Amino acid sequence: MEAVARASIAASSHARVPLCRPSQRHAARCLRGRRSVACAAAADADVVRLFDAAKLTVDEFVKSGMVVGLGSGAASGLAVQYLGTRLRRGSLTGIVGIPSSVICASEAEKAGIKVRSHEEGAQIDFAFTDADVIEEGTLAAVIGRGKIESGDPSFIQEKGIVKSADKVAFIIDNDKYVSGIEGSIPVLVKSGNWIDTAEEIDDLFLGDAEVWRRPSIGTAGPSGGDFPLVTKEGHHILDVIFTTPIQDLGKVAEGLEKIVGVVDHGIICNTTPYAVIASKGEVQVLDRKSSVIPNT
Repeated sequence: MEAVARASIAASSHARVPLCRPSQRHAARCLRGRRSVACAAAADADVVRLFDAAKLTVDEFVKSGMVVGLGSGAASGLAVQYLGTRLRRGSLTGIVGIPSSVICASEAEKAGIKVRSHEEGAQIDFAFTDADVIEEGTLAAVIGRGKIESGDPSFIQEKGIVKSADKVAFIIDNDKYVSGIEGSIPVLVKSGNWIDTAEEIDDLFLGDAEVWRRPSIGTAGPSGGDFPLVTKEGHHILDVIFTTPIQDLGKVAEGLEKIVGVVDHGIICNTTPYAVIASKGEVQVLDRKSSVIPNT
């Protein structure tokens, strides 16, 4: 379904209007109610914006007969659903999806998309995924900040699909396209010597970032507590939390890749991606050269 249902709040014609000033308790309930309605409306608007961006991504980049990398995240989920809609309508045919996770594979199959494993080695024509944040200008992206459970796969597969695709689009909300990224850069490390690896990372970004091992439960901290997260691959995730703006994500990636014990990280650079940006009332598609979509 191309349209995303918009929730509406209808006032009942039988609602009774109080004839006296409402009590403080009643006023508080009314205020909470208005806040709930406002929050619901804002959330609905966010979904509509993301759907518009997801729809444009499929319409502009996906062609019949393509092998398509299916990413993770809210916008990617909407794109998968819309891609299934177009397949059912017959406006797209012969699409094969390469899902980035078990959940993504399940959603794609429900949408009627034929799926194959990335390990089968099919060349991916186009891939889309959400990004946690994108660096303005370079379009370098960060993925992997989202919570996962112990035993779940890490962001390695998602990143592998994106990096191997001929063409890539990151679908994001407007506030995730920034200059001077701060916050977490997820780093996947071998579990055996993770302390040595963490100390090297800490030395590399001394004064600019803190290094915390991600926990499976409880509060995050430098050691990850008594229950550190262990991925399906048997690795830990270190969140390198930058407290000052990163001037160049590419240089951060280069530095991390030189450290013994680092398996991978959540930075995706050295690609030629598009950024599909959901803004209020419009969707922008950027590449490194312009702010308008090129001929695809």
